[in-house]
Amino acid sequence: MGELTSRDIEYVHGGSRMLGYLCAPTGAHELPGIVLVHDAFGLNDDTIQTAERYAALGFAVFAADVWGDRTTATAESQIGPLIGGMVSDHARWMGRIEAAHLTLAAQPEVDAEAIITAGYCFGASSALEYLRTGGNTRGVVSIHAGLDLLRPNWAAATTPARVLVCTGADDPMATAQMRSELQVALSGAAIDWELNLYSDTKHAYTNPKSAFSPMPDVVAYNPQSAARSWESTKRFLGELFPDARPAA
Repeated sequence: MGELTSRDIEYVHGGSRMLGYLCAPTGAHELPGIVLVHDAFGLNDDTIQTAERYAALGFAVFAADVWGDRTTATAESQIGPLIGGMVSDHARWMGRIEAAHLTLAAQPEVDAEAIITAGYCFGASSALEYLRTGGNTRGVVSIHAGLDLLRPNWAAATTPARVLVCTGADDPMATAQMRSELQVALSGAAIDWELNLYSDTKHAYTNPKSAFSPMPDVVAYNPQSAARSWESTKRFLGELFPDARPAA
């Protein structure tokens, strides 16, 4: 991994304080940007490591803090209320994703006209919903999204955004019917999309900690699928931003 510069950035939405994390190749400016949205556990060390992995490809990456105050979940019992609090207040949910985009766009390292949204699990659902509701994004990288969180009607979606969806064939939060409905919606919105479907793969398959899941029929680590989705992500980003260069 090349040398990266990083810093915490405080921002506000609806009176709530968020503390995001920016990382980018050292000394670079006008880079394509990625708003990275965390999973249900919040902006923790895992998300920071993922942000740095993206940044090493030649991007300015802003890891958003959707829960606020850098809150992280340490127990499964905390996840439902955190996600439910956003889904039940859709305007606040999308407002926080928009606030992260605006914060990244204001940074000197980034080209404000070349920003996409990426996420894992809840973060991937957030990225897709942001596009669906008209968010200003060049594209979406969705890794094992909970498609059950998405609403219908993609009429407001911006084009010519492009979408990469990587998901497990056995993910109960992204069933065959949900995948089909998403494909129809994306095509109806004239969005260029790609769906990578992995066999014998469940939810949260990229996270090694999922190997210790108490619900292995729902959540399970699959290193092969994780590697495949990362390779697809790198290719997708290369197609969107062919001038991006890995950190030296």
